[in-house]
Amino acid sequence: MAEPQGVNLWSTEAHALEYLRRADSIPHRIEGEACLLECLPSEVARILDLGSGAGRLIELVRTVRPRAEFVALDFSGAMLEELRKAYGRNERVTIIAHDFDNTLPPMGSFDAVISSFAIHHLTHARKRALYEEIFRIVAPGGIFCNLEHVASPTAGVHNQFLAAIGWPDEDPSNKLLDLETQLKWLREIGFQDVDCHWKWRELALLAGIRPI
Repeated sequence: MAEPQGVNLWSTEAHALEYLRRADSIPHRIEGEACLLECLPSEVARILDLGSGAGRLIELVRTVRPRAEFVALDFSGAMLEELRKAYGRNERVTIIAHDFDNTLPPMGSFDAVISSFAIHHLTHARKRALYEEIFRIVAPGGIFCNLEHVASPTAGVHNQFLAAIGWPDEDPSNKLLDLETQLKWLREIGFQDVDCHWKWRELALLAGIRPI
């Protein structure tokens, strides 16, 4: 599937708000999120959430790791506004405006880096570079969990996915890449125990641990 170039509508308020309206309707999403929670270490002091949106994933992780501190990154003005409404006064959540097209800012190390349906908006070259940056900031023994939208093997299977989620229109911001390539990248970068822990059609949970 060809990679779209130079399109990212997430800076527009209308696009962000439309996603929030649809987000809870994504089939099987809670299954993938539950699997992500299972992958987290029992003790995590700092967690980085890449592409936090309105803070859905942070809220879920807080239910199982209530003592963790979070850094939430997003670049959408509408999403940042929602994040600040939810966590602006929470001392355990630091909110940073950042566009993932650019190198991650200095933030120290993290016991876990998590992401949900965000990285697939980057070009493939930038995806790979971001994975390398993530590896460098995950503490030894820490984990990277990416609940992601991946590419189908054929256009026909992709159309079946769109029908299954009830979204007749393709998001022009998507730059989907196959699961196997991304798992291979994580292994090449140095993550160990790399695997796809859950998958439903084009939705998948990729995870890897930085060796001690």
